[in-house]
Amino acid sequence: MSAKKRIGTIALAALAGAVSGGVFLGAAELVALLTVRDASPIVAVGSFVIDIVPRWAKELAIDLFGSNDKLFLLASLGLAVFVAAAVAGVLEWWRRWVGVALFVLAGVAAVVATLTRTGASPFGFLPAAVGALLGALVLRLLIGRLHAWRDGTAGAERVGVDRRRFLVLTSVAAAGALVAGVGSRLGSAATSSIAAVRSALKLPTPASRLKVPAGAELDVPGISPLFTPNTDFYRVDTALTVPSVDPANWRLTIDGMVEKRVELSFQDLVDMRPAEYGVTLTCVSNEVGGNLVGNARWLGVPVRDILALARPRRGADMVLSRSVDGFTASTPLDALTDDGRDAILAIGMNGEPLPLEHGFPVRMVVPGLYGYVSATKWLTELKVTTFAADQAYWTPRGYSAKAPIKLSSRIDTPRVDKPLSAGPTKIAGVAWAQTVGIRTVEVRIDGGQWQQAKLSTPINADTWVQWSLDWDATAGSHTLAVRATDRAGRVQEQKRTPIAPNGSTGWQQTLVRVG
Repeated sequence: MSAKKRIGTIALAALAGAVSGGVFLGAAELVALLTVRDASPIVAVGSFVIDIVPRWAKELAIDLFGSNDKLFLLASLGLAVFVAAAVAGVLEWWRRWVGVALFVLAGVAAVVATLTRTGASPFGFLPAAVGALLGALVLRLLIGRLHAWRDGTAGAERVGVDRRRFLVLTSVAAAGALVAGVGSRLGSAATSSIAAVRSALKLPTPASRLKVPAGAELDVPGISPLFTPNTDFYRVDTALTVPSVDPANWRLTIDGMVEKRVELSFQDLVDMRPAEYGVTLTCVSNEVGGNLVGNARWLGVPVRDILALARPRRGADMVLSRSVDGFTASTPLDALTDDGRDAILAIGMNGEPLPLEHGFPVRMVVPGLYGYVSATKWLTELKVTTFAADQAYWTPRGYSAKAPIKLSSRIDTPRVDKPLSAGPTKIAGVAWAQTVGIRTVEVRIDGGQWQQAKLSTPINADTWVQWSLDWDATAGSHTLAVRATDRAGRVQEQKRTPIAPNGSTGWQQTLVRVG
């Protein structure tokens, strides 16, 4: 066989492998749609990857892709599957059954990843098992046809027949895989009733409404709005796909170190007369000046009232909250039982039911603590325990078990990526010091004296405030810096520290160019 023909044959073998990989995925998605919808092997493997990758890799993904980190992971996994399948096709061409063995091993790995997920169905092995079997059979068939074509000695006519058979079978398998895979994903989305349930859900009238005082929002172009729209609110969690939880079937269990084990339904929460609260949420992955922070009007029930039903025992100091996808968070018990802190189980966000990706139907919202130790979405359990006895998801991965939010401020405008004309303008942004509140915000221009900014009227100590400073901008490059002081007199820390293990610190400085 000539070198050119050999290269062409290897390429065809790789194509056969990639198509077989597509059959694997397409068949698995179809079986998952028909049997166990949460048993998609690529989702299961993706969730496994999220659990095992090192902390720096997670931080890098969030920094580079933000809320699209999960989409990037799924796309990367899909590409990896096709590359690995192409390699299996080449190996199968060189040595019989080697490529098939790789498909079987991939199926076994996918089955293990699926069955070890929290809440896995006993029949969760079916999609990966069926997909791997069909993928291996198609690989064997296509490589067999390729051998018949490339090794054929029965004459040009016979070789032509074998070539057509290979190409037709490859095309049919590829089309079938595409239809099955894409169709199953679309079918799963179309037949999911949770979005419709959420749309039809009517929230109860709040027992009390959040009071927004006059002057709570400054009229400055480019500044973050007082309340972050749901569509713009940051999302960082470990769920590769958004869990589907029907409020009619949702249950919350309160157990552990309690006098009485309690189980509540969604209606039980509604009957407890939820009220409105204003709370700013911050992700521990938020860098200085970052956008992983948002403020919302929440509708919910105080966690202290929920825990009071179970009566925590003496000696408990932590509540381990659990999501339906297995994520856990460690929240200090005193932060949840403090009468002066509005820690709630939220069912509404900015006047509507929680968005699916933000924890529908119930999530935790705790002022003053980073989300990874407090803001559990798709909540299903509160276990009263101790920090000595239990660890949450992120603690063994290098983050602190307790994580109070750091005093922070941010410049929203002007921005380095937007042109600015010389003349009167405003420097503006937001600042937050949860459970304490902001006293002052100061701005420094080109290393000069600190100038006190104008503050909006705060809603409460748990929400951010807006600030602005008038500036007569002159042509050239300028460095702007901001710092805040809270109501206890603490000044925002100047020293820059990374987000691990318990949140970043430092003054934000930004370069702007004035034309």
